[in-house]
Amino acid sequence: MAILKNIIFDLGGVLLNVDYHKTANAFTNLGVQNFKTMYDQFSADELFEKLETGSVTKEQFFEAMISRDPSLTAMSITKAWNAMLLEFRLDSLRLLEELGKKYGLYLLSNTNIIHKASFDEHFTRLNGKNSLDEYFSKAYYSHQVGLRKPNVDIFHYLLEDAGIRAEETLFIDDSFNNIEGARNVGMRTHLLLANERVENLKVFI
Repeated sequence: MAILKNIIFDLGGVLLNVDYHKTANAFTNLGVQNFKTMYDQFSADELFEKLETGSVTKEQFFEAMISRDPSLTAMSITKAWNAMLLEFRLDSLRLLEELGKKYGLYLLSNTNIIHKASFDEHFTRLNGKNSLDEYFSKAYYSHQVGLRKPNVDIFHYLLEDAGIRAEETLFIDDSFNNIEGARNVGMRTHLLLANERVENLKVFI
């Protein structure tokens, strides 16, 4: 087996606590019907997929959501959409500082311009660093690169852009669908379970 040289981390559910039910409940409370058919941890409808690949602006996203339910506003949508974002896992972030001395570290996240603005603000307020990206050789956000997990094209893009080899790379994610995408390009993988934390894993030894 090739020597492990690189580690790619997912964000939500790995370094940042998230609760998809909070967003689903928030939209339900706003009167949005069947929100879970629009978006959940494992799937996204066309509008939300476009938001996460940067194919629509946040203004276009708000307009589309309001067309589905005219009682919504940009402010209420933003608040409900961000409800899933909880606290950063500080012990997991501290581990990154140690791992960065030995491995090339990368971030690969399905996210969007609204969520990124929110967690960037929270991160800076939390520890004074300018950006979460400082922990990584490079961070890859779906809405910036125009690609989205679990599709294999985003994994191929990262490998080529970073100049790293799949067989020397470990991918950690909390979604089985995304793990399968990484396996399909030859990466090592670890599916992070709900009761696991990266700082307690033995895969780095």
